[in-house]
Amino acid sequence: MSVAALIVAAGRGSRAGEGIPKQYRDLQGRPVLARTLAGFLSHPGIDHVLVVTHPDDRDLYEASIAALAPLQSALLPCVNGGETRQDSVRNGLEALAASAPEIVLVHDAARPFASPELIDRAIEAARVRDAAVPGTPVTDTIKVIGSRLEVVSTPDRGSLRAVQTPQAFRFRLLLDAHRKAAAARLHDFTDDGALAEWAGLPVHVFEGESGNIKLTHPADFLEAERRLRGSSMAHITKLGTGFDVHAFGDGDHVWLGGIKVPHDRGVIAHSDGDVILHALTDAILGALADGDIGTHFPPSDPQWRGASSDRFLAHAVGLVRERGGIVDHLDATLLCEAPRLGPHREAMRQRIAEIAGLRLDQVSLKATTTEKLGFTGRSEGIAAQAAATIRLPEASP
Repeated sequence: MSVAALIVAAGRGSRAGEGIPKQYRDLQGRPVLARTLAGFLSHPGIDHVLVVTHPDDRDLYEASIAALAPLQSALLPCVNGGETRQDSVRNGLEALAASAPEIVLVHDAARPFASPELIDRAIEAARVRDAAVPGTPVTDTIKVIGSRLEVVSTPDRGSLRAVQTPQAFRFRLLLDAHRKAAAARLHDFTDDGALAEWAGLPVHVFEGESGNIKLTHPADFLEAERRLRGSSMAHITKLGTGFDVHAFGDGDHVWLGGIKVPHDRGVIAHSDGDVILHALTDAILGALADGDIGTHFPPSDPQWRGASSDRFLAHAVGLVRERGGIVDHLDATLLCEAPRLGPHREAMRQRIAEIAGLRLDQVSLKATTTEKLGFTGRSEGIAAQAAATIRLPEASP
């Protein structure tokens, strides 16, 4: 049976932090995509490989495949992705229709560690099944929760699997399923196995690999670098704290945690006056022993007038990464009588996690009043304090 591999590389990967899309980032001297492609292009069971890319990334794509010249005989011309992952996969399948493979393996570009043995198992699974996905046993206890975060049920983890790629299908069946979903105007499937289930195909699970990780967060890249070096580099944990305050002034909103919050006052500030992001920035800089926010973004410099504070936090996180480190946790407390944090807390946590390239569970956000005491108690201003924990290589200055 002829086999094609479809590599999905059109995503933006915002959780990996600022910078170029994660599939093109350097990983021990080679772009992630180049490492992923090498595993499929060199596999004797793969006849064709097609990559789905973002139209803005064509130069990055060409640079990534430049070093794969000896393997490019199986590489088909790339095609543009769509608005969603599902759209991108469908575009790739339509492009593969001309070569009419019997089996297609759909794989995430950000999984560069798929072994030849895993690819073997994927091909074999598709030979005997119409649809199959790799899965690994779940070791943590899983809770199903309701809208109020209450536990609804605790499924037996023995029947659960964490699903990976490459996912393996009979080509014609998967293409038909994608066309059917598009005709039904369904575009939100993030997993081809789930789309196949929706289309009525029986989907089986074959053995995945614990090392077949998807590079999603900055910490994943650090672990991948260690793995490629074959090193268990020791790290030291550092803690920093930050504090910021701004007086209220005229206005109808305040910026807090990267979110515009309606309020009957504004703040007097050189930038957008986001006390939460300012305090978090100072906390990270403190952990690095690298000055404070005013050192890096002097208020006397007119270019920072009215600047969005997400730039400050992203800069501080970037300094950690430049030193080979990772941000482990961010914790902030807002001090004010108003506005209330509660209605906006989760949106702020999401935004902070997005700016810093962290998981949501690595961001904590709280609020308190000062019992009508002091300038915050008199509603004259707003303040925030924060703490950040980071890890740096022991050799880092």
